[in-house]
Formats: sequence, C-alpha cells, structure tokens
Amino acid sequence: MQFDDDADLDTSEVKDVRSSRIPGGKATVGGGIIGFIALILGLFLGVGPDQLGLSSGGDEPVASSSGAAQVAQTCKKGSDANTREDCRIVAVVNSVQDFWRSEYARRGGTYGSAATVMFSQRVPTACGSATSAVGPFYCPGDRQVYLDLGFFDELRTKFGSNGGPFAQAYVVAHEYGHHIQNLMGTLSRAQDGRTGANSNAVRVELQADCYAGVWARHATTTPDNRTGRPLLTQLTDADIRDGLDAAAAVGDDRIQERFQGRVTPENWTHGSAAQRQQWFYEGYRTGDMARCNTFR
Repeated sequence: MQFDDDADLDTSEVKDVRSSRIPGGKATVGGGIIGFIALILGLFLGVGPDQLGLSSGGDEPVASSSGAAQVAQTCKKGSDANTREDCRIVAVVNSVQDFWRSEYARRGGTYGSAATVMFSQRVPTACGSATSAVGPFYCPGDRQVYLDLGFFDELRTKFGSNGGPFAQAYVVAHEYGHHIQNLMGTLSRAQDGRTGANSNAVRVELQADCYAGVWARHATTTPDNRTGRPLLTQLTDADIRDGLDAAAAVGDDRIQERFQGRVTPENWTHGSAAQRQQWFYEGYRTGDMARCNTFR
C-alpha cells in the first residue's frame, strides 16, 4: 500500500483531538471485562454509543472536539502517510471520500462529506459520550467517524488479525460505508433491535464491508481531489489479503469462539468471518456498489 509521495493531504477531513481535554464525566464503561464486552458489542456497529447503552457521565476529562490539530502540523504530504500511522489514516480518509465524491457525481448526485475524529480514551459525540472500548464507530447524529488508533493494536493482539496498513484502511473504509448507508437511508434498518445471522443488523454490516471493497477496487484510479492524480498509487494482492484477514478476525463467529468458547448465531450483529470476507471481496471484485445489496 503506497501513497503518492508528492500529494498534498487534506487534514481538514480529520479532527485530531487526541491531546485535548474538557470537563466531562466518569465513564460508566471503561477498561476491564465490562469495557471489553462493550468493544465486542460496539465493534463496527455503525450506531452511536447512546444506542448501545455505552454513554458516560461524571467528572473525568475527555477529548474535546476543539482540541489541537496534531495531524494538521505533521501530515502534509503523501510521503508522511507512507511513514506515519496517523498520516496514513488522513490519506485513507482523503482517498475514500474522493472516491465517493466521484461516484456520487457519476450518478448525478452530490456527496456529503464526513470527518473522521481521532481521539484517545474518551470522546463526546452527538450520539453520546464514548470510550475507546466501543471500538471504531460512525455516529449518524453528527455524520462523523470516531477512531482511537490504539484499536489497531487490539485488532492484532486481541482479535488475531495479521494487521498491516491495509487492515487499517479496511476499518476506515468500512466506517465510511456506514456513512454512505446513512446518506442513502439504509443505516436505520440495523436499529430494529433484532440480532441473528439473517438480521438487518448483519445485513447492514456486510453491506458496509462490500462498500469498503468497492472503494478498494477504485482506490488506485480515483483522481485526488487536489492534484487530479490518484492519491493511492499501489495496492497489492498482499494488501487485499490483509483486508480479508481483518474482516475475518472481526466476524461474529470468530469473536464468540475466541471469547466465550462457543458460537451462537442467534446473537450475531455483524456476520460470520466467511460472510465478511465474501462481501468485502464482492465489492472489490466487481467495483460496483449496486452489487452490495445484502438485503436481497
């Protein structure tokens, strides 16, 4: 996975609040087993923490949305994205949104951008205050993706993913898949309270995986919004394998078997490892979002 060294990164699409603090609340969900259960429940769910029952209140410091923008100072060029993890996320966000802008324009529509908020430990959102324990998520209330970069370490150490730069890109692209669903009005179908292998919750998650694959297919040919050249210049078969491995690592069956010792499909909210791989690859193979109809 390689970015154009000379490309200019657009840090306005990422809000870096990792070093900011405002008065807030003592989290009711944090570390330990409660926080870890919250992570399993909230992982890539695409809904706000208040809908998961993970909001917090009290008097501990939390990240502020008006904090110092570290990435704005350090992430200038594609060369920075090739050497720094936080700058890589900026570049992925730029690439993903460049693709969806062009896709919407091709279809005669206008894409509504979504910022990614990098935070550490806790963050206030329009969907409620959240901790890092809920994992990466998309909040439809403020149309923003929330990400603690520490999750990528947990993806390897707790969930058994091989990791790698494209595993991170898959996570980001999946969350933007939820943004597309929100724009199209399909995201709300996941919030009917039902779980299970055939539930709308699972179908929404698999569709977001498929949308991530669609972006990956076009990533190296989508013109950068600033230079007219593709921001992502190289995506190898090994990168795609890392994405497929990450998708499998967060399958419901893998998570349940790893942490509760048995698989209970009636409690699934995201789909099996095989399903997540299948739908990511369907999007990547076809490059066509119309092929991502997981509700058929």
